[in-house]
Amino acid sequence: MRIHHLDCITMCPPGGRLMDGRPGAHGPAELACHCLLLELPDRLVLVDTGFGLQDVLRPRPRLAPVFLYSLCRPRLVEEDTAVRQLQRLGFAPEDVTDIVLTHLDFDHAGGLDDFPRARVHLLEQEARSAVAQGTPLDRRRFRPQQWQSVGRWLPYPEQGERWFDFEAVRDLQGLPPEILLVPLPGHTQGHAGVAVKRGDDWLLHAGDAYFFREEMNPTHPRCTPGLRFYQRLMEKDRALRLGNQERLRELVRRHGEEVTVFCAHDKVELELLQREEARSELLLHPPTRAPLGWTAPGPHLHS
Repeated sequence: MRIHHLDCITMCPPGGRLMDGRPGAHGPAELACHCLLLELPDRLVLVDTGFGLQDVLRPRPRLAPVFLYSLCRPRLVEEDTAVRQLQRLGFAPEDVTDIVLTHLDFDHAGGLDDFPRARVHLLEQEARSAVAQGTPLDRRRFRPQQWQSVGRWLPYPEQGERWFDFEAVRDLQGLPPEILLVPLPGHTQGHAGVAVKRGDDWLLHAGDAYFFREEMNPTHPRCTPGLRFYQRLMEKDRALRLGNQERLRELVRRHGEEVTVFCAHDKVELELLQREEARSELLLHPPTRAPLGWTAPGPHLHS
């Protein structure tokens, strides 16, 4: 399985380094919308979609003004959408047969209607919460305009097998056992991580279970003030959210050599994994001579 790490539209909220923690950063912060494109022998699978084409072309009414203009301020560039990045890699939208969602927030599900033939896998509780539109925040974060054209939903109950120290992990219908849905509620009621086996180790896309790389520091976790505020604003259950962050830290502490954990919005994590992907590609398909500036693989996340 080949794995591509994509940023499917960067968000530029106010706050600079107080939000994204990047040293020396001036002006707005930069938060990724980190999605995965998985190349299987007979199909493509997306993990999250980021913002989609229609979000770029018709941001209102698809996106709530509070997120579009104030809190998140996505840089709506068509070429950064998942469908355009996929086409640059030589694929067609129809090649995507499955999309696995961490959750249905507007910045994760905006590209669903760019892949109308895909089956959409998610936790059952997330689907119920998004459809219910139960609170003013829910009506702003869950945008039916983004997913009303989806025809093939595959919701799963929170019950299943064990994976490391996590329970209720689901094999996904029609997908290989190397792709798992890992319940991580708190940010939303049906929030999940997505585990992907790559060779001898695993990736865990933790979605919005945390937002800042140093939150996964096993001994001295910390978060920027801006992202701490945003997580509290968006959480559905604080105890569950914080408890799952601690479980993720314990996973890093005990199994960091076996599992690489990353979240949806940390740009530094994304760039590290993109560099690792590029190095792996060079090792698999080396040029006749090494390109200038190429170095051997460096440290992993949270090391």
